[in-house]
Amino acid sequence: MERFVEVAEGVSLWVESRGPEDAPAVLLIMGANASGLAWPDELVDVLARKHRVIRYDHRDTGASTWAFDKAPYPLTRLAEDALAILDAFGIGRAHVVGFSLGGFLVQWLLVARPERLLSATVISAAALQGTPPLADGTAQAPIAPELLEFWSHMFEPRDPEAEIEWRIENWRRLNGKVIPFDAEEFRALERRIIAHAGRSDNPGAHARADYSALARGAEFVHVTVPTLVIATPEDPTSPASNARHLAESLPRSTLVTIDGMGHAIPRAVVPRLAAALLNHFETVG
Repeated sequence: MERFVEVAEGVSLWVESRGPEDAPAVLLIMGANASGLAWPDELVDVLARKHRVIRYDHRDTGASTWAFDKAPYPLTRLAEDALAILDAFGIGRAHVVGFSLGGFLVQWLLVARPERLLSATVISAAALQGTPPLADGTAQAPIAPELLEFWSHMFEPRDPEAEIEWRIENWRRLNGKVIPFDAEEFRALERRIIAHAGRSDNPGAHARADYSALARGAEFVHVTVPTLVIATPEDPTSPASNARHLAESLPRSTLVTIDGMGHAIPRAVVPRLAAALLNHFETVG
């Protein structure tokens, strides 16, 4: 089922729901500037066998409203949008799964709105700012400099085909070097996303939004929601050491490593990722 949910005046988000409507809900929150279609269909279908799985386009991505230039917002607004989607479906609590920026939003929900979460999962994301170093002094690893240089060209004008090729190169860099990169898999994904959005310009609004209100890591000591932290060792934005940092900072966390995984969800990792998620959901009830 697909529908649009109005989360603010003049702002509607594309949302898709699969699976039994009376089953426990799973809300999938994608990363910055990414359509909800970046959650692989294969993953959604496996989860939807026993859960009501919801994925959606953030504002300024995909088929949702693009209006950042007229009405800028802080990134916490995206977390509030996630709750508005649950409200629109009449869902009080859900298993909430976040990838990349979605992982930051899930962490914010852990401290700001824990009563809405049955469980939390953070994939490929460092801890929020404000989280103290580990007892051994270990701090979080930064994003690889060469990736930041590549991202500095994000907003350069490109025709549709050049934009697709830029996105494929971005995925190649994010994928890492262990799992073979299938350019055609990601080319098909990006063509589908562009057709879904009806536009090919780069959705870079989230890179310009204010991150400061997300800095609530110091409040992790109060978190009681069971949280799965998935480490992605080949991730150039957030290596496995960052996942360990986050897991050791959360009182009720479980750390799982998906060997070979980078900052992408290719088909090759779907079986292991689905198994980790389902085990987490079943464990917490």
